[in-house]
Amino acid sequence: MSARLDSTLVDEAVLTVRGLTVDLPKGMERVHAVENISFDLQRGQILCIIGESGSGKSVTANTVMGLLPKIFRVSSGSIHLDETSLVGAPAKTLQDMRGRAVSMIFQDPLSALNPLMTVGDQITEGLAAHGVGTKTSRRDRALELLNEVGLPDPDLMYFQYPFRLSGGQRQRVMIAMALALEPQVLIADEPTTALDVTTQAQILKLIKEIQRRKGMSVMFITHDFGVVAEIADSVVVMEKGRIVEHGSAEQVLKSPAHPYTKRLIAAVPRLTGEDRNPSAEVSNATILKVDGLAKTYRSGSALFGSQRVVPAVNDVSFELAHGRTLGIVGESGSGKSSVGKLLVKLQESDDGQILFEGHDIAKLTEQSFRPLRPHIQMIFQDPFASLNPRSTIGHILTVGPVAHGTPYKQAREEARALLSHVGLDAGAFGRYPHEFSGGQRQRVGIARALMFKPKLLIADEAVSALDVSIQAQILKLLDQIQRETGVSMIFITHDLRVASQICDEIAVMQKGRIVEQGPPSQIFLNPQSAYTRELVAAIPGERPADVRANAAIH
Repeated sequence: MSARLDSTLVDEAVLTVRGLTVDLPKGMERVHAVENISFDLQRGQILCIIGESGSGKSVTANTVMGLLPKIFRVSSGSIHLDETSLVGAPAKTLQDMRGRAVSMIFQDPLSALNPLMTVGDQITEGLAAHGVGTKTSRRDRALELLNEVGLPDPDLMYFQYPFRLSGGQRQRVMIAMALALEPQVLIADEPTTALDVTTQAQILKLIKEIQRRKGMSVMFITHDFGVVAEIADSVVVMEKGRIVEHGSAEQVLKSPAHPYTKRLIAAVPRLTGEDRNPSAEVSNATILKVDGLAKTYRSGSALFGSQRVVPAVNDVSFELAHGRTLGIVGESGSGKSSVGKLLVKLQESDDGQILFEGHDIAKLTEQSFRPLRPHIQMIFQDPFASLNPRSTIGHILTVGPVAHGTPYKQAREEARALLSHVGLDAGAFGRYPHEFSGGQRQRVGIARALMFKPKLLIADEAVSALDVSIQAQILKLLDQIQRETGVSMIFITHDLRVASQICDEIAVMQKGRIVEQGPPSQIFLNPQSAYTRELVAAIPGERPADVRANAAIH
Protein backbone atom coordinates (compact mmCIF):
# COMPACT_ATOMS: atom_id res chain seq x y z
CA MET A 1 0.00 0.00 0.00
CA SER A 2 1.10 3.56 -0.61
CA ALA A 3 1.20 4.37 3.09
CA ARG A 4 3.96 1.84 3.54
CA LEU A 5 6.09 3.43 0.82
CA ASP A 6 6.72 6.66 2.73
CA SER A 7 6.78 6.57 6.52
CA THR A 8 6.51 10.38 6.69
CA LEU A 9 2.90 10.09 5.52
CA VAL A 10 1.79 7.89 8.39
CA ASP A 11 -0.26 9.45 11.22
CA GLU A 12 -0.70 12.76 9.39
CA ALA A 13 -4.42 13.32 9.04
CA VAL A 14 -5.65 15.22 6.00
CA LEU A 15 -9.33 14.80 6.94
CA THR A 16 -10.54 14.77 10.55
CA VAL A 17 -14.10 13.93 11.64
CA ARG A 18 -14.99 14.45 15.31
CA GLY A 19 -18.29 13.74 17.08
CA LEU A 20 -20.33 14.07 13.89
CA THR A 21 -24.09 13.63 14.31
CA VAL A 22 -26.54 14.02 11.43
CA ASP A 23 -30.25 14.02 12.23
CA LEU A 24 -32.90 12.29 10.14
CA PRO A 25 -36.28 13.94 9.43
CA LYS A 26 -38.90 13.51 12.14
CA GLY A 27 -41.07 10.41 11.88
CA MET A 28 -38.27 8.14 10.68
CA GLU A 29 -37.49 4.85 12.43
CA ARG A 30 -34.14 6.27 13.63
CA VAL A 31 -33.38 9.71 15.02
CA HIS A 32 -29.85 9.97 13.57
CA ALA A 33 -28.42 9.01 10.19
CA VAL A 34 -24.96 9.09 11.83
CA GLU A 35 -24.38 9.47 15.54
CA ASN A 36 -21.27 10.81 17.26
CA ILE A 37 -18.75 9.34 14.80
CA SER A 38 -15.05 10.19 14.82
CA PHE A 39 -12.23 9.06 12.51
CA ASP A 40 -9.17 10.32 10.64
CA LEU A 41 -8.19 9.88 7.01
CA GLN A 42 -4.39 9.74 6.93
CA ARG A 43 -2.43 11.42 4.18
CA GLY A 44 -1.58 8.98 1.40
CA GLN A 45 -3.77 6.16 2.75
CA ILE A 46 -6.92 4.32 1.67
CA LEU A 47 -9.61 4.22 4.35
CA CYS A 48 -12.53 1.87 3.70
CA ILE A 49 -15.85 2.65 5.35
CA ILE A 50 -17.91 -0.53 5.32
CA GLY A 51 -21.45 -1.31 6.39
CA GLU A 52 -24.86 -2.34 5.15
CA SER A 53 -27.49 -0.10 3.58
CA GLY A 54 -28.66 2.41 6.17
CA SER A 55 -25.43 2.26 8.16
CA GLY A 56 -24.67 5.94 7.43
CA LYS A 57 -21.57 5.51 5.29
CA SER A 58 -22.90 7.44 2.27
CA VAL A 59 -24.39 10.13 4.51
CA THR A 60 -20.91 10.58 6.00
CA ALA A 61 -19.37 11.00 2.53
CA ASN A 62 -22.04 13.48 1.41
CA THR A 63 -21.58 15.49 4.61
CA VAL A 64 -17.86 15.80 3.89
CA MET A 65 -18.64 16.97 0.35
CA GLY A 66 -21.31 19.43 1.52
CA LEU A 67 -23.87 17.55 -0.59
CA LEU A 68 -26.20 16.50 2.22
CA PRO A 69 -29.91 16.74 1.23
CA LYS A 70 -31.75 19.55 3.01
CA ILE A 71 -33.97 17.11 4.92
CA PHE A 72 -30.85 16.03 6.86
CA ARG A 73 -29.27 18.29 9.50
CA VAL A 74 -25.82 18.28 11.11
CA SER A 75 -26.68 18.73 14.79
CA SER A 76 -23.18 18.41 16.25
CA GLY A 77 -19.56 17.64 15.48
CA SER A 78 -16.88 18.89 13.14
CA ILE A 79 -15.15 18.00 9.88
CA HIS A 80 -11.76 19.53 9.07
CA LEU A 81 -9.86 19.27 5.80
CA ASP A 82 -6.41 20.23 7.00
CA GLU A 83 -7.21 23.52 8.78
CA THR A 84 -10.48 24.26 6.94
CA SER A 85 -13.73 23.60 8.81
CA LEU A 86 -16.37 22.13 6.47
CA VAL A 87 -19.43 21.92 8.73
CA GLY A 88 -21.41 25.12 8.29
CA ALA A 89 -18.93 26.52 5.79
CA PRO A 90 -20.27 29.13 3.31
CA ALA A 91 -21.53 27.77 -0.03
CA LYS A 92 -18.67 29.56 -1.85
CA THR A 93 -16.07 27.79 0.33
CA LEU A 94 -17.63 24.41 -0.33
CA GLN A 95 -17.92 25.10 -4.06
CA ASP A 96 -14.25 26.05 -4.27
CA MET A 97 -13.31 22.95 -2.27
CA ARG A 98 -15.21 20.45 -4.44
CA GLY A 99 -13.06 19.10 -7.21
CA ARG A 100 -9.98 21.04 -6.16
CA ALA A 101 -9.47 19.74 -2.60
CA VAL A 102 -11.99 16.88 -2.36
CA SER A 103 -13.55 14.97 -5.25
CA MET A 104 -16.13 12.21 -5.40
CA ILE A 105 -16.76 9.15 -7.58
CA PHE A 106 -20.44 8.21 -7.43
CA GLN A 107 -21.90 4.70 -7.35
CA ASP A 108 -23.95 4.96 -10.55
CA PRO A 109 -22.04 6.83 -13.26
CA LEU A 110 -24.94 6.65 -15.73
CA SER A 111 -27.18 8.73 -13.44
CA ALA A 112 -24.29 10.99 -12.35
CA LEU A 113 -23.21 11.85 -15.90
CA ASN A 114 -25.23 14.27 -18.06
CA PRO A 115 -26.69 12.24 -20.96
CA LEU A 116 -26.86 15.36 -23.18
CA MET A 117 -23.19 16.27 -22.86
CA THR A 118 -20.18 14.58 -24.40
CA VAL A 119 -17.51 13.07 -22.17
CA GLY A 120 -15.07 15.82 -23.10
CA ASP A 121 -17.50 18.61 -22.28
CA GLN A 122 -18.25 17.11 -18.88
CA ILE A 123 -14.58 16.94 -17.92
CA THR A 124 -13.75 20.45 -19.18
CA GLU A 125 -16.86 21.93 -17.53
CA GLY A 126 -15.36 21.33 -14.07
CA LEU A 127 -12.06 22.88 -15.08
CA ALA A 128 -13.84 25.93 -16.53
CA ALA A 129 -15.98 26.33 -13.38
CA HIS A 130 -12.77 26.70 -11.36
CA GLY A 131 -11.26 29.11 -13.89
CA VAL A 132 -8.51 26.72 -14.93
CA GLY A 133 -6.71 27.24 -18.26
CA THR A 134 -7.94 28.14 -21.71
CA LYS A 135 -10.38 26.21 -23.89
CA THR A 136 -7.46 24.56 -25.67
CA SER A 137 -5.54 23.68 -22.51
CA ARG A 138 -8.69 22.29 -20.89
CA ARG A 139 -9.24 20.04 -23.91
CA ASP A 140 -5.62 18.86 -23.70
CA ARG A 141 -6.06 18.16 -19.99
CA ALA A 142 -9.25 16.15 -20.66
CA LEU A 143 -7.45 14.02 -23.27
CA GLU A 144 -4.57 13.49 -20.84
CA LEU A 145 -7.02 12.33 -18.14
CA LEU A 146 -8.86 9.97 -20.49
CA ASN A 147 -5.55 8.40 -21.37
CA GLU A 148 -4.49 8.25 -17.70
CA VAL A 149 -7.60 6.26 -16.69
CA GLY A 150 -6.97 3.74 -19.46
CA LEU A 151 -9.77 4.56 -21.91
CA PRO A 152 -9.09 3.53 -25.52
CA ASP A 153 -8.66 6.21 -28.21
CA PRO A 154 -9.09 9.37 -26.05
CA ASP A 155 -9.61 11.54 -29.16
CA LEU A 156 -12.68 9.47 -30.07
CA MET A 157 -13.82 9.03 -26.44
CA TYR A 158 -13.77 12.82 -25.95
CA PHE A 159 -16.78 13.18 -28.28
CA GLN A 160 -18.77 10.16 -27.03
CA TYR A 161 -21.97 10.38 -24.99
CA PRO A 162 -22.30 8.37 -21.72
CA PHE A 163 -25.02 6.04 -23.03
CA ARG A 164 -22.63 4.78 -25.71
CA LEU A 165 -20.11 3.56 -23.13
CA SER A 166 -19.98 0.39 -21.05
CA GLY A 167 -20.38 0.50 -17.26
CA GLY A 168 -16.64 0.20 -16.73
CA GLN A 169 -15.90 2.95 -19.27
CA ARG A 170 -18.43 5.30 -17.65
CA GLN A 171 -16.83 4.67 -14.25
CA ARG A 172 -13.41 5.52 -15.75
CA VAL A 173 -14.88 8.79 -17.05
CA MET A 174 -16.12 9.56 -13.52
CA ILE A 175 -12.63 8.90 -12.17
CA ALA A 176 -11.14 11.20 -14.84
CA MET A 177 -13.54 13.97 -13.82
CA ALA A 178 -12.71 13.46 -10.14
CA LEU A 179 -8.96 13.68 -10.84
CA ALA A 180 -9.12 16.72 -13.11
CA LEU A 181 -7.99 19.23 -10.46
CA GLU A 182 -5.72 16.76 -8.61
CA PRO A 183 -7.55 16.83 -5.26
CA GLN A 184 -5.96 15.90 -1.94
CA VAL A 185 -8.86 13.59 -1.05
CA LEU A 186 -10.81 11.24 -3.29
CA ILE A 187 -14.13 9.86 -2.01
CA ALA A 188 -15.34 6.75 -3.84
CA ASP A 189 -18.95 5.82 -2.97
CA GLU A 190 -19.52 2.14 -3.91
CA PRO A 191 -17.86 2.70 -7.33
CA THR A 192 -17.63 -1.01 -8.20
CA THR A 193 -20.85 -2.45 -6.74
CA ALA A 194 -22.69 -2.85 -10.07
CA LEU A 195 -19.64 -3.96 -12.07
CA ASP A 196 -18.68 -7.49 -13.08
CA VAL A 197 -15.58 -9.01 -11.50
CA THR A 198 -13.04 -8.26 -14.23
CA THR A 199 -14.17 -4.63 -14.62
CA GLN A 200 -14.25 -4.29 -10.83
CA ALA A 201 -10.68 -5.58 -10.62
CA GLN A 202 -9.58 -3.09 -13.28
CA ILE A 203 -11.22 -0.13 -11.47
CA LEU A 204 -9.76 -1.14 -8.08
CA LYS A 205 -6.31 -1.49 -9.63
CA LEU A 206 -6.69 1.89 -11.34
CA ILE A 207 -7.70 3.66 -8.11
CA LYS A 208 -4.78 2.07 -6.23
CA GLU A 209 -2.28 3.04 -8.94
CA ILE A 210 -3.50 6.65 -9.15
CA GLN A 211 -3.59 6.97 -5.35
CA ARG A 212 -0.03 5.66 -5.07
CA ARG A 213 1.30 7.77 -7.93
CA LYS A 214 -0.26 11.04 -6.76
CA GLY A 215 -0.04 10.43 -3.00
CA MET A 216 -3.77 11.09 -2.58
CA SER A 217 -5.89 10.05 0.37
CA VAL A 218 -8.91 7.90 -0.52
CA MET A 219 -12.12 7.30 1.42
CA PHE A 220 -13.59 4.20 -0.18
CA ILE A 221 -17.17 3.27 0.74
CA THR A 222 -18.23 -0.33 0.22
CA HIS A 223 -20.25 -3.22 1.64
CA ASP A 224 -17.87 -5.86 0.24
CA PHE A 225 -15.08 -7.17 2.47
CA GLY A 226 -13.47 -8.66 -0.64
CA VAL A 227 -12.86 -5.09 -1.84
CA VAL A 228 -11.51 -4.16 1.61
CA ALA A 229 -8.99 -7.01 1.37
CA GLU A 230 -7.80 -5.69 -2.00
CA ILE A 231 -7.21 -2.01 -1.29
CA ALA A 232 -7.62 -0.88 2.34
CA ASP A 233 -4.94 0.45 4.68
CA SER A 234 -7.48 1.02 7.48
CA VAL A 235 -11.16 0.24 8.00
CA VAL A 236 -14.14 1.85 9.70
CA VAL A 237 -17.14 -0.44 10.26
CA MET A 238 -20.53 1.28 10.63
CA GLU A 239 -23.84 -0.09 11.88
CA LYS A 240 -27.05 1.95 12.17
CA GLY A 241 -25.19 5.25 12.07
CA ARG A 242 -22.49 4.38 14.57
CA ILE A 243 -18.88 3.27 14.24
CA VAL A 244 -18.61 -0.14 15.89
CA GLU A 245 -15.02 -0.95 14.91
CA HIS A 246 -12.00 0.93 13.59
CA GLY A 247 -8.53 -0.40 12.89
CA SER A 248 -5.99 -1.49 10.32
CA ALA A 249 -7.25 -3.62 7.45
CA GLU A 250 -5.17 -6.56 8.65
CA GLN A 251 -6.55 -6.35 12.19
CA VAL A 252 -10.20 -5.98 11.15
CA LEU A 253 -10.04 -8.74 8.54
CA LYS A 254 -8.06 -11.27 10.59
CA SER A 255 -9.15 -10.48 14.17
CA PRO A 256 -12.47 -8.59 14.13
CA ALA A 257 -13.55 -7.55 17.61
CA HIS A 258 -17.21 -6.55 17.21
CA PRO A 259 -19.95 -9.15 16.66
CA TYR A 260 -21.39 -7.10 13.78
CA THR A 261 -18.05 -7.10 11.94
CA LYS A 262 -17.80 -10.85 12.48
CA ARG A 263 -21.30 -11.32 11.03
CA LEU A 264 -20.49 -9.23 7.96
CA ILE A 265 -17.28 -11.16 7.28
CA ALA A 266 -19.05 -14.49 7.85
CA ALA A 267 -21.79 -13.48 5.38
CA VAL A 268 -19.34 -12.84 2.51
CA PRO A 269 -19.79 -15.70 0.00
CA ARG A 270 -16.60 -17.73 -0.36
CA LEU A 271 -15.24 -19.85 -3.14
CA THR A 272 -14.82 -23.30 -1.64
CA GLY A 273 -14.58 -25.38 -4.79
CA GLU A 274 -17.09 -27.80 -3.30
CA ASP A 275 -19.92 -29.33 -5.30
CA ARG A 276 -23.39 -28.86 -3.86
CA ASN A 277 -25.22 -31.79 -2.28
CA PRO A 278 -28.62 -32.09 -3.99
CA SER A 279 -31.74 -32.98 -2.04
CA ALA A 280 -32.90 -36.59 -1.95
CA GLU A 281 -35.89 -35.76 -4.19
CA VAL A 282 -33.72 -34.65 -7.13
CA SER A 283 -34.41 -36.52 -10.35
CA ASN A 284 -32.10 -37.01 -13.31
CA ALA A 285 -35.00 -36.31 -15.68
CA THR A 286 -34.52 -33.22 -17.83
CA ILE A 287 -36.99 -30.37 -17.33
CA LEU A 288 -35.31 -27.89 -19.69
CA LYS A 289 -33.20 -28.47 -22.79
CA VAL A 290 -31.85 -25.53 -24.78
CA ASP A 291 -30.32 -26.23 -28.17
CA GLY A 292 -28.67 -23.75 -30.54
CA LEU A 293 -30.38 -20.70 -29.01
CA ALA A 294 -29.60 -17.44 -30.84
CA LYS A 295 -30.61 -13.79 -30.53
CA THR A 296 -29.24 -10.77 -32.40
CA TYR A 297 -30.09 -7.17 -31.55
CA ARG A 298 -30.26 -4.60 -34.33
CA SER A 299 -30.43 -0.83 -34.00
CA GLY A 300 -30.14 2.09 -36.40
CA SER A 301 -30.94 2.06 -40.09
CA ALA A 302 -29.72 -0.56 -42.56
CA LEU A 303 -30.90 1.71 -45.39
CA PHE A 304 -28.45 4.49 -44.45
CA GLY A 305 -25.64 2.13 -43.44
CA SER A 306 -25.83 3.00 -39.74
CA GLN A 307 -27.30 -0.26 -38.47
CA ARG A 308 -25.60 -1.77 -35.43
CA VAL A 309 -25.74 -5.56 -35.18
CA VAL A 310 -25.00 -7.23 -31.82
CA PRO A 311 -25.15 -11.05 -31.57
CA ALA A 312 -26.21 -11.26 -27.90
CA VAL A 313 -26.81 -15.04 -27.78
CA ASN A 314 -24.94 -17.29 -30.19
CA ASP A 315 -25.55 -21.06 -30.43
CA VAL A 316 -26.19 -21.59 -26.69
CA SER A 317 -27.04 -25.15 -25.60
CA PHE A 318 -27.48 -26.70 -22.14
CA GLU A 319 -29.73 -29.01 -20.11
CA LEU A 320 -31.26 -28.67 -16.65
CA ALA A 321 -32.47 -31.60 -14.54
CA HIS A 322 -35.48 -31.51 -12.20
CA GLY A 323 -34.67 -29.94 -8.82
CA ARG A 324 -31.23 -28.70 -9.85
CA THR A 325 -29.73 -25.23 -10.26
CA LEU A 326 -27.70 -24.12 -13.27
CA GLY A 327 -25.71 -20.92 -12.82
CA ILE A 328 -25.07 -18.73 -15.85
CA VAL A 329 -22.14 -16.39 -15.16
CA GLY A 330 -20.22 -13.85 -17.18
CA GLU A 331 -19.41 -10.18 -17.56
CA SER A 332 -21.83 -7.45 -18.60
CA GLY A 333 -22.67 -7.96 -22.27
CA SER A 334 -21.93 -11.69 -22.16
CA GLY A 335 -25.55 -12.51 -23.03
CA LYS A 336 -26.56 -14.17 -19.76
CA SER A 337 -29.55 -11.91 -19.05
CA SER A 338 -30.66 -12.20 -22.67
CA VAL A 339 -30.79 -15.99 -22.23
CA GLY A 340 -33.04 -15.51 -19.19
CA LYS A 341 -35.43 -13.23 -21.10
CA LEU A 342 -35.61 -15.70 -23.98
CA LEU A 343 -36.48 -18.55 -21.59
CA VAL A 344 -39.51 -16.68 -20.22
CA LYS A 345 -40.36 -15.27 -23.67
CA LEU A 346 -39.94 -11.65 -22.67
CA GLN A 347 -38.06 -11.62 -25.97
CA GLU A 348 -38.38 -13.84 -29.02
CA SER A 349 -35.39 -15.94 -30.13
CA ASP A 350 -34.07 -15.84 -33.69
CA ASP A 351 -33.13 -19.51 -33.79
CA GLY A 352 -32.82 -22.65 -31.68
CA GLN A 353 -35.03 -24.74 -29.40
CA ILE A 354 -36.22 -24.23 -25.81
CA LEU A 355 -37.70 -27.57 -24.76
CA PHE A 356 -39.60 -27.20 -21.48
CA GLU A 357 -40.95 -30.62 -20.46
CA GLY A 358 -40.86 -31.57 -24.11
CA HIS A 359 -42.65 -28.46 -25.42
CA ASP A 360 -40.62 -26.23 -27.74
CA ILE A 361 -41.72 -22.92 -26.25
CA ALA A 362 -39.45 -20.96 -28.60
CA LYS A 363 -41.90 -21.72 -31.41
CA LEU A 364 -45.07 -20.97 -29.44
CA THR A 365 -47.13 -17.83 -29.92
CA GLU A 366 -47.90 -15.77 -26.80
CA GLN A 367 -51.45 -17.15 -26.77
CA SER A 368 -50.18 -20.76 -26.94
CA PHE A 369 -47.50 -20.08 -24.31
CA ARG A 370 -49.91 -18.43 -21.83
CA PRO A 371 -51.05 -21.70 -20.14
CA LEU A 372 -47.36 -22.61 -19.57
CA ARG A 373 -46.32 -19.20 -18.24
CA PRO A 374 -47.28 -19.94 -14.58
CA HIS A 375 -44.83 -22.86 -14.63
CA ILE A 376 -41.86 -20.63 -15.61
CA GLN A 377 -41.39 -17.64 -13.31
CA MET A 378 -38.71 -14.96 -13.02
CA ILE A 379 -37.15 -13.16 -10.06
CA PHE A 380 -35.87 -9.82 -11.31
CA GLN A 381 -32.70 -7.97 -10.36
CA ASP A 382 -34.38 -4.79 -9.12
CA PRO A 383 -37.45 -5.67 -7.05
CA PHE A 384 -38.38 -2.01 -6.59
CA ALA A 385 -38.60 -1.43 -10.36
CA SER A 386 -40.49 -4.69 -10.93
CA LEU A 387 -43.10 -4.10 -8.18
CA ASN A 388 -46.00 -1.73 -8.91
CA PRO A 389 -45.54 1.18 -6.45
CA ARG A 390 -49.29 1.91 -6.51
CA SER A 391 -50.33 -1.62 -5.52
CA THR A 392 -50.26 -3.25 -2.12
CA ILE A 393 -48.14 -6.35 -1.67
CA GLY A 394 -51.32 -8.39 -1.35
CA HIS A 395 -52.56 -7.20 -4.74
CA ILE A 396 -49.15 -7.78 -6.33
CA LEU A 397 -49.13 -11.37 -5.12
CA THR A 398 -52.73 -12.27 -5.96
CA VAL A 399 -53.41 -10.48 -9.26
CA GLY A 400 -51.52 -13.04 -11.39
CA PRO A 401 -53.03 -16.22 -9.94
CA VAL A 402 -56.53 -14.68 -10.02
CA ALA A 403 -56.03 -13.79 -13.69
CA HIS A 404 -55.15 -17.44 -14.30
CA GLY A 405 -58.32 -18.71 -12.61
CA THR A 406 -57.47 -19.06 -8.91
CA PRO A 407 -60.33 -17.89 -6.66
CA TYR A 408 -59.36 -14.69 -4.82
CA LYS A 409 -59.98 -16.13 -1.36
CA GLN A 410 -57.64 -19.04 -2.08
CA ALA A 411 -55.02 -16.72 -3.63
CA ARG A 412 -55.19 -14.44 -0.56
CA GLU A 413 -54.65 -17.34 1.85
CA GLU A 414 -51.76 -18.67 -0.21
CA ALA A 415 -50.21 -15.19 -0.41
CA ARG A 416 -50.33 -14.74 3.38
CA ALA A 417 -48.78 -18.18 3.87
CA LEU A 418 -46.02 -17.40 1.36
CA LEU A 419 -45.21 -14.06 3.01
CA SER A 420 -44.64 -15.94 6.26
CA HIS A 421 -42.59 -18.55 4.40
CA VAL A 422 -40.20 -15.92 2.98
CA GLY A 423 -39.78 -14.29 6.40
CA LEU A 424 -42.25 -11.38 6.24
CA ASP A 425 -45.00 -10.72 8.80
CA ALA A 426 -48.72 -10.85 8.03
CA GLY A 427 -48.95 -7.05 8.05
CA ALA A 428 -46.90 -6.94 4.84
CA PHE A 429 -50.01 -7.96 2.87
CA GLY A 430 -51.55 -4.48 3.10
CA ARG A 431 -48.37 -2.41 2.74
CA TYR A 432 -46.73 -0.86 -0.32
CA PRO A 433 -43.29 -1.64 -1.87
CA HIS A 434 -41.71 1.65 -0.73
CA GLU A 435 -42.33 0.66 2.90
CA PHE A 436 -39.84 -2.22 2.67
CA SER A 437 -36.05 -2.48 2.55
CA GLY A 438 -34.27 -3.85 -0.53
CA GLY A 439 -33.92 -7.30 0.99
CA GLN A 440 -37.60 -7.37 2.01
CA ARG A 441 -38.68 -6.31 -1.49
CA GLN A 442 -36.62 -9.14 -2.95
CA ARG A 443 -38.46 -11.54 -0.64
CA VAL A 444 -41.72 -10.16 -2.03
CA GLY A 445 -40.39 -10.79 -5.55
CA ILE A 446 -39.61 -14.40 -4.62
CA ALA A 447 -43.07 -14.82 -3.06
CA ARG A 448 -44.71 -13.44 -6.22
CA ALA A 449 -42.84 -15.96 -8.37
CA LEU A 450 -43.78 -18.82 -6.03
CA MET A 451 -47.48 -17.92 -6.04
CA PHE A 452 -47.80 -19.86 -9.30
CA LYS A 453 -46.10 -22.97 -7.85
CA PRO A 454 -43.62 -22.90 -10.76
CA LYS A 455 -41.56 -25.81 -11.97
CA LEU A 456 -38.77 -23.51 -13.20
CA LEU A 457 -37.45 -20.34 -11.51
CA ILE A 458 -35.16 -17.95 -13.36
CA ALA A 459 -33.31 -15.59 -11.00
CA ASP A 460 -31.70 -12.75 -12.95
CA GLU A 461 -29.03 -11.08 -10.75
CA ALA A 462 -31.49 -11.53 -7.89
CA VAL A 463 -28.99 -10.70 -5.12
CA SER A 464 -26.44 -8.48 -6.85
CA ALA A 465 -27.71 -5.20 -5.36
CA LEU A 466 -28.09 -6.52 -1.80
CA ASP A 467 -25.80 -6.23 1.22
CA VAL A 468 -23.80 -9.37 1.99
CA SER A 469 -25.87 -10.34 5.04
CA ILE A 470 -29.19 -9.88 3.18
CA GLN A 471 -27.63 -11.67 0.20
CA ALA A 472 -26.77 -14.64 2.41
CA GLN A 473 -30.34 -14.74 3.74
CA ILE A 474 -31.85 -14.73 0.21
CA LEU A 475 -29.48 -17.45 -1.00
CA LYS A 476 -30.38 -19.58 2.03
CA LEU A 477 -34.08 -18.96 1.37
CA LEU A 478 -33.79 -19.99 -2.30
CA ASP A 479 -31.90 -23.14 -1.32
CA GLN A 480 -34.56 -23.98 1.29
CA ILE A 481 -37.41 -23.39 -1.18
CA GLN A 482 -35.77 -25.60 -3.78
CA ARG A 483 -35.26 -28.45 -1.33
CA GLU A 484 -38.88 -28.16 -0.11
CA THR A 485 -40.61 -27.78 -3.49
CA GLY A 486 -38.20 -29.43 -5.94
CA VAL A 487 -38.31 -26.38 -8.21
CA SER A 488 -35.56 -26.17 -10.84
CA MET A 489 -33.56 -22.94 -11.15
CA ILE A 490 -31.53 -20.93 -13.63
CA PHE A 491 -29.41 -18.57 -11.52
CA ILE A 492 -27.92 -15.67 -13.52
CA THR A 493 -25.12 -13.69 -11.85
CA HIS A 494 -21.84 -11.89 -12.47
CA ASP A 495 -20.57 -12.88 -9.00
CA LEU A 496 -18.79 -16.25 -9.06
CA ARG A 497 -18.73 -16.35 -5.25
CA VAL A 498 -22.53 -16.28 -5.19
CA ALA A 499 -22.75 -18.92 -7.94
CA SER A 500 -20.52 -21.25 -5.91
CA GLN A 501 -22.97 -21.08 -2.99
CA ILE A 502 -26.14 -22.18 -4.75
CA CYS A 503 -25.40 -23.80 -8.14
CA ASP A 504 -25.06 -27.49 -8.96
CA GLU A 505 -23.50 -26.66 -12.33
CA ILE A 506 -22.15 -23.46 -13.84
CA ALA A 507 -22.12 -22.26 -17.45
CA VAL A 508 -19.63 -19.47 -18.21
CA MET A 509 -20.67 -17.09 -20.99
CA GLN A 510 -18.51 -14.75 -23.04
CA LYS A 511 -19.70 -12.65 -25.98
CA GLY A 512 -22.91 -14.61 -26.38
CA ARG A 513 -21.40 -18.10 -26.18
CA ILE A 514 -20.94 -20.68 -23.43
CA VAL A 515 -17.17 -21.15 -23.21
CA GLU A 516 -17.18 -23.63 -20.33
CA GLN A 517 -19.68 -25.64 -18.32
CA GLY A 518 -19.24 -27.92 -15.34
CA PRO A 519 -19.64 -28.38 -11.56
CA PRO A 520 -18.20 -25.73 -9.19
CA SER A 521 -15.19 -27.96 -8.43
CA GLN A 522 -14.15 -27.79 -12.09
CA ILE A 523 -14.97 -24.13 -12.69
CA PHE A 524 -13.12 -22.86 -9.61
CA LEU A 525 -10.35 -25.42 -9.08
CA ASN A 526 -9.58 -26.61 -12.59
CA PRO A 527 -11.03 -24.16 -15.15
CA GLN A 528 -10.45 -25.23 -18.73
CA SER A 529 -11.09 -21.89 -20.45
CA ALA A 530 -8.65 -18.98 -20.28
CA TYR A 531 -11.64 -16.66 -19.85
CA THR A 532 -12.87 -18.62 -16.81
CA ARG A 533 -9.39 -18.44 -15.29
CA GLU A 534 -9.48 -14.64 -15.76
CA LEU A 535 -12.85 -14.40 -14.02
CA VAL A 536 -11.71 -16.48 -11.04
CA ALA A 537 -8.45 -14.52 -10.73
CA ALA A 538 -10.34 -11.20 -10.76
CA ILE A 539 -12.57 -11.96 -7.74
CA PRO A 540 -11.71 -9.41 -5.00
CA GLY A 541 -10.22 -10.92 -1.87
CA GLU A 542 -9.93 -14.39 -3.41
CA ARG A 543 -6.91 -16.18 -4.87
CA PRO A 544 -6.93 -19.50 -6.73
CA ALA A 545 -4.45 -20.94 -4.20
CA ASP A 546 -6.81 -19.97 -1.34
CA VAL A 547 -9.71 -21.69 -3.08
CA ARG A 548 -7.71 -24.89 -3.46
CA ALA A 549 -6.69 -24.70 0.21
CA ASN A 550 -10.33 -24.25 1.30
CA ALA A 551 -11.36 -27.23 -0.81
CA ALA A 552 -8.62 -29.35 0.77
CA ILE A 553 -9.78 -28.40 4.28
CA HIS A 554 -13.33 -29.46 3.48
